[in-house]
Amino acid sequence: MSSAAQPYPHASEGDEVEEVKERLRRAVREARTARSPRRREAAATALADVVTSIPAVAEAQCVAVYAARPSEPGTVPLLDALAARGVRLLLPVLGQGLQRDWAEYAGAEDLRERAPGRPPEPGGPTLGAQALADADVVLAPALAVDTSGARLGQGGGWYDRALQHARPGAPVVAIVYPEELYDATSRPLPREPHDRLVDAVATPDGWQPVGPAAG
Repeated sequence: MSSAAQPYPHASEGDEVEEVKERLRRAVREARTARSPRRREAAATALADVVTSIPAVAEAQCVAVYAARPSEPGTVPLLDALAARGVRLLLPVLGQGLQRDWAEYAGAEDLRERAPGRPPEPGGPTLGAQALADADVVLAPALAVDTSGARLGQGGGWYDRALQHARPGAPVVAIVYPEELYDATSRPLPREPHDRLVDAVATPDGWQPVGPAAG
């Protein structure tokens, strides 16, 4: 939860919300790159145990998830665990101009990094943006989350738009490192009207409901 060690850019008069967000994004990305490969591997293993223990995930037949970039909390053990259980997995396919699309996960060997900076994507046929409605739960990447459910993404707005196709009532769980969970009463994340709130947050240390779902 929030602490003095967390990066937190306080807004000055005249600052645009997006400017404040970008300062925080830079700080979180810098902190992530300082994490050693050994710590990342241990965190990925712990995260898989945490996420698969979430009741909505444990009961799901179809999960929207993603293949993490190197600096993000790792998802390979999570993908393996869900696939071994027979869960249908939908992974993002960005397409041209960050086009929103999805394809089924067919194993780690099928994943390809199609452009620098993009997350690895499945090589199978794309299913269209509306395929997200098949997911019983959505696991979304984030740079930070606060207890009101505010999520700081990478800045492209891909998930805010993609989640418009999610099934009503399907929970959205953001995945971050433990120190990237903020207390909304003391350190609320900068937020804009179009930002989609999440229902829960998962870290390698555990998970909890956030926002209205926490009430």
